[in-house]
Amino acid sequence: MNLVSYLSQNALTIAYLVNQYPKVSHSFIRREILGLEACGLKVARFSIRSCSSELVDESDKAELERTRVVLKAGAGELLSSLFQTILTSPVHFLKGLWQTIKIGRQSDRGILRHLAYLVEACVLLKWLREDNISHIHAHFGTNSATVAMLCHLMDGPSYSFTVHGPEEFDKVAAIALPQKVAQAKFVVAVSDFGRSQIYRWCPLSQWSKIHVVHCGVDSDFLRHDSVPVPTDPRLVCVGRLCPEKGQLLLVEAAGRLAQQGLSFNLTLVGDGPLRSELESRITKLGLHNHVEITGWASSTQVREAILSARALVLPSFAEGLPVVIMEALALNRPVISTYIAGIPELVEPSVCGWLVPSGSIDALVTAMKTAIEAEPTVLQQMGSNGHKRVTQQHNVVIEVGKLKGLFESALQPALTSTGESSFSNSFPTLSQIPIRQSPDYTSPDQGASC
Repeated sequence: MNLVSYLSQNALTIAYLVNQYPKVSHSFIRREILGLEACGLKVARFSIRSCSSELVDESDKAELERTRVVLKAGAGELLSSLFQTILTSPVHFLKGLWQTIKIGRQSDRGILRHLAYLVEACVLLKWLREDNISHIHAHFGTNSATVAMLCHLMDGPSYSFTVHGPEEFDKVAAIALPQKVAQAKFVVAVSDFGRSQIYRWCPLSQWSKIHVVHCGVDSDFLRHDSVPVPTDPRLVCVGRLCPEKGQLLLVEAAGRLAQQGLSFNLTLVGDGPLRSELESRITKLGLHNHVEITGWASSTQVREAILSARALVLPSFAEGLPVVIMEALALNRPVISTYIAGIPELVEPSVCGWLVPSGSIDALVTAMKTAIEAEPTVLQQMGSNGHKRVTQQHNVVIEVGKLKGLFESALQPALTSTGESSFSNSFPTLSQIPIRQSPDYTSPDQGASC
């Protein structure tokens, strides 16, 4: 019996847990889940809280219908799940409570917030037992991984999690990242840089459980027909409007280009806490004829915005490895970004874009001006080079295959206990896996912050 047959017959299911899912900026998680399901794995979606009011993409709305939200359970179920865990597993509950107090003391969110995470873990534990789920995979090493770890400590299933950055690396001790790594079956980083940051905080004995699995761009997306680079002097920035994305610096750079008399347009696709400040700055610099903010856009609108531009510009101060960079390169558009985190692993200067020192407005102005004035044939070649790099490094079929292998290892004890000696050889190869695509192009952004 192979793994697919075993999962089907025994309802052995992997749970995906995210702080907010589906979310506008988390289309890469949706893509990953769909890829795993196409491989034959069953995936149950769980979210701590909902951000349904923000959703604009039909694919995300469809995912929302398949997702159970912990904080929608209501006070009654929260309390009953807590008391049920105390009564049925008192020793394991105390183990979870002790860990809650321990990490709450060192956290900037305090013990009270972590006690709330413990109650959330009790609800999740109840649901996982009802659904016979044997493993949890959390995205982001923050509170979703905390809930997964507490659930595990209270006699719940094993867990793993994906670390994206930059938030996890900004407050390693506060989120108890080393403790989460120690308890996990395995840990995923989305870039070599991310893996190195986890290495920093973990003993050598833990390094073997830390793996790199890139966020993937699906094969249908990679086969998108190439659209010629436009002659219009337009640049686009796609992402949440927040300090770490560097949009304030981008607007300042646009102001300098306008002062030089350069003809150009810059479109900011996204929304977030910096929107009002950005709008004020655009007004003060007199950039209404040059810069526009669209707010959140549908997947189709994001794709059109990228294709209508000569290049994507993302002058981030802190990152993991932005999915929107992969998407722009897959659409044969060069990228202007910064020498931080995992970005240089994908964007090669003068080959598929430009990298500038983070925070350098002079370098950013120069790169933007170069992209605006470059011949379309030059930009087309850079975009083609970028497309090849994304195909090699971020094909969702290949990356989901890596993740599937990690889940196989995590589930191996459950299978061997039933008399199955091995399932690896009988599992479908990647060439045999028909990836079920989401019906639309992915939403903007990439980042780890919620």
